[in-house]
Amino acid sequence: MQLMLRLILRLIGIVLLCLAITAGWVMADAHRTIGSETVASAERSAIGLENLFWREILWRRSLRNDRLLLPQTEWETLETLKLIAPGVCISFRSGANQEPRRLCSQIEGVGTPAPQWFAAAYESLFGGQPSVARRVSVRDPDALVVATADSAAAVRQAWRQISVVLTVAATMAIGICFLAAFAIAHALAPTGRIVAGLRDLETGNYRGRIDVADAGEFGLIARAVNDLAARLAQITAERMALTKRLFEVQEEERRALARDLHDEFGQCLTATIAFAAAIEAGAPDRPDLAQDARAIGRTAKRMMATLRQALARLRSQDLEELGLEACLMQLVAGWNAQTSPKAVVHLDVLGNLAAVPASVSTSLYRIAQECLTNAMRHGDPHDVYLRVERLAANDGIIALTVEDDGGGDPARLDQSTGQGVLGMRERVAAFGGRLTIGQAARGVKVAAQIPLAALSAPAAMELPSAA
Repeated sequence: MQLMLRLILRLIGIVLLCLAITAGWVMADAHRTIGSETVASAERSAIGLENLFWREILWRRSLRNDRLLLPQTEWETLETLKLIAPGVCISFRSGANQEPRRLCSQIEGVGTPAPQWFAAAYESLFGGQPSVARRVSVRDPDALVVATADSAAAVRQAWRQISVVLTVAATMAIGICFLAAFAIAHALAPTGRIVAGLRDLETGNYRGRIDVADAGEFGLIARAVNDLAARLAQITAERMALTKRLFEVQEEERRALARDLHDEFGQCLTATIAFAAAIEAGAPDRPDLAQDARAIGRTAKRMMATLRQALARLRSQDLEELGLEACLMQLVAGWNAQTSPKAVVHLDVLGNLAAVPASVSTSLYRIAQECLTNAMRHGDPHDVYLRVERLAANDGIIALTVEDDGGGDPARLDQSTGQGVLGMRERVAAFGGRLTIGQAARGVKVAAQIPLAALSAPAAMELPSAA
């Protein structure tokens, strides 16, 4: 719309410039025409007066004296007036000692009076017309006819011509502007669809296509945008499939690491606790040795508790056995069962989570873990609310929300370069979802939405499973 408006404004500017040039040309032509009519009036009047006096000579057959060629006669007649163009005045004297007599044509027939601004502009551009003198006869050089254009008549004539020409030109210009605006609007109609398609690409919607039947430049642009959208959709599908596979490999590594920790360190710590108890029981006469054994046992028990927490964080096989809802309940219970819990975690589950795919369940569980850890670590909350809801609308969406009252800064968390927030974004993006970090009533709110309908469609690219 802005492009069309700019083009129309430029068209109007060009039309106004053309009208201004036309007005200048018409004024110059009117000035030239008035000059030509002044010269023609002088020549016609000179010829007419010469014929008139020769006729007087033939009729009267007398000369007043030897100095004068022409006799005195009445020349201010209607016949003489017909020889003078409208707006032109004629002055005539028949001898050097004679007073010139003046005869002017009517200026009312030239046109209506011009506005004052036009008269001032005309006078400043062209000025007045020069007088034109013609001899009536070569026998008497003092007998002259002088034609002078009336300035008011010149302005009237110029205004009449400009009014006629500019009226026609302005009418044509207005019609051309309307037709050109219609043509421009029709030609630029595809730009709206192209911009909408680019906006869809900006928001991550690569499924839409631009339908432009134009075979010109806009058609080429639309086809290029469609090809770009198809390529981006393919790349996004490949990236999502690769990301999913990477998270699967990550979970497999977590399970393997949990098994190794349990089998190796768990047994070693259990044996250490047993050895410490045996040493303490077998040395009743060595209180110092018994005290050291008890210290070793306490240290081993603390290490065992830490190991259990690490195993609980690493393991995800409970999701396959118990389901997402039960694992979230265990996660919340674990936080609330601490010796001195920093905050109370509340869980709210809406909808049936049993049919949620295992990969989505794993990612949601990991996101919930990270959000609760961040809320406890970076804020000072009293209550943390974990909400998981499966929405039937919008093609089926599962939404996870974690909100606390710890007074944190969402902008600082959103711009964090840590691996936690980055991992959450990658997990959500792998399923075509959306993660937002915003301000809550008294803290930070993290919301993740994953569309489940897109997961049922066949993937654009299936990566081979790890051996």
